[in-house]
This record gives sequence, C-alpha cells and structure tokens, in this order.
Amino acid sequence: MRSGVDGGGPCGADLPAPLFGNSRGTVRRQAGKEVRALQFVLSGLAIGAVYGLIGMALGISFYVTRVINFAQGQIMMAAIMLTAAITASGYSAWLAVPVGLAGSCVIAVLSYFVAVRPILAFDRASFGWLVSTLGFAVVVENAAAYVWGPTSRAFPPILNGVSAHIAGAVLTGQQLLAIVVALLFAALFEVMRKRTLFGKLGVAIAADPEMASAVGANITVVAIVAFAISGFFSGVAGVLIGPSTFANPYLGNTYGTFGFIAMMIGGIERPVAAMFGGLLLGILSEGANALINSQASDWFPFLVLVLILILTPRGLFSAAAPFGRWRVPGFSRRG
Repeated sequence: MRSGVDGGGPCGADLPAPLFGNSRGTVRRQAGKEVRALQFVLSGLAIGAVYGLIGMALGISFYVTRVINFAQGQIMMAAIMLTAAITASGYSAWLAVPVGLAGSCVIAVLSYFVAVRPILAFDRASFGWLVSTLGFAVVVENAAAYVWGPTSRAFPPILNGVSAHIAGAVLTGQQLLAIVVALLFAALFEVMRKRTLFGKLGVAIAADPEMASAVGANITVVAIVAFAISGFFSGVAGVLIGPSTFANPYLGNTYGTFGFIAMMIGGIERPVAAMFGGLLLGILSEGANALINSQASDWFPFLVLVLILILTPRGLFSAAAPFGRWRVPGFSRRG
C-alpha cells in the first residue's frame, strides 16, 4: 500500500493546497469587507458633512433667537437653483457660486424679517414661528418651482475627475472637499462663538434679550448677522451637494429634515454639536444602506434619533451628555 505521504491515501499531499487556497480566499473576503466598511464610513462622512452644515445653520439661528428656522432646507435649495441657473445662462461657476451663496444669505435674512421677528415681537414665548417658518419654506419652494420649473437641471461639477484613494476605498474630490470645508467651518464658527464679541452677545441675547438690550446690545443686528451666517452655511451645503443631486426645487424638504435630525442628535445647545451629529448620521445612514437595504436611509435616521433622545434627551454632545464633556485644547468646557 502507498502511504498517505506520497498522495495516495485519504491524508495525502493533495490536502494542503485546498487548505491554503481557502485561507487566501478568507483573507481576501475579509479584506474586501474591511474596504467596503471603510468605503461606507468615508462616504458617510461626506454626506454627513452636508447634514452637519445644515444642522449648524439651524443651530446658529436658534443660538441667538431660540427659533428653529424650518425654511433652512429651502434656503439651501435656493443657493443650488441660483448657481445652476446662472451657469446654464453661460456664466462661469466662479461667478455663479458666490451669487448663489449671497442669495441664500439674503433669503435667510428675509425669513427673519418675515417669519420670525414679527412673532417674537408679538410674544417671545410663543411657538408661532414654527408655523410661520414652515409657511415661508412653502413660499420659497413654490417660487423656485414657478421661476425655474419643477424638473431637475444640471449643476456645475466641482473637482470633476479628482479622487483620493484611502486604503482601498475611494473618495471623490467633491466628497473630500465637503468633509474638509465642513470641519473647517465648524472650527471657525466655534472660535468666533467663544472668542468674539458676536459670540458673547449671542449668548447674552438668547439668555435674556431684555437685559442684553438694556446694556446696549442691538438685538436686531445680532439676529440679522446670525441668520445671514446660517444662510451662508446652508448655501455652502447646497454647493457641496449640488453636483450629486442636481438642482431641483423640492430638495429642501429632504435635506432640511436630515439637518434637523443632525442638530437633534448632536444637541441643540451648541451649533458645533450639530456637525458631530451630522457626521454620525451620515455614517449610520450609509451603513444602513450597505447592511440592510438601499432604502434604509429613509427610515433608519429616525429610529436612531428616537433612541438617542430616549437616552440623552438633549443630544449626544450636550453639556450633560458624556460626549459633551470632552474638552478641546484651548477651549473651556463652559458654553
């Protein structure tokens, strides 16, 4: 009889090859899973950066007036539509983008004068702004549909053809730009909030507008500046997401909702918390799409929001929550 060593028996030399082959296949499958996981994390950070910018826009107007501007998504949409319309007329994107951002600032300030200031002047404790800002959103949306039509139109590409490879995963130049710009804007606003007169006035006016006014603070000017900044943040979010979504008058509802969820996840006390909430929301949404089904991002964020609000009603990054106790060098914990 031939022994199993020379390949004749059931324990022959043929066995090591399939064993090594299976190991390589397992390693390749494991590596593939890691790359896919990294891919949806990076993609989630990119879309989450946009959610975070809109959430910060909501948080900035709330920071000063204690009003949530539910027209923020439509303000973002206006920047997209203006930019697309100007480029469609033959002008350069370098001109169209600043005009779109300026338009979003103007509409945000207009929303303050039309839908917020009259309500606060009548009764600052009233929640009438909830209906008035929603009504303003409907007006802006229908005006955009009337002027530019209800169908989608092309948006000028940003960093077209540029991509970055990270450990096998790929980020487009547009996605990378969204992450970098969002984090930069969040850091700059936090510095402004903590280190400038505007930031300190915002805290004082939100806490006690009558006392702030009595000591010389111009409440109206500070509120106008806050709404203009919120409009700018929304406009930047629109310019960053426009190449992916095209320009459509009905974009505002979707992104306004996700921006609101980002703000609630992060915490309503500090605008920068909305950025962290947006990044987390983006990763969870992309993960739900990858692991559950392609429609999971439509409902999964709401489930996450409910669970988070049950555990930490003031948000994950509020001062009372564990994550809110983290300290950044150079910044005090207070505020």
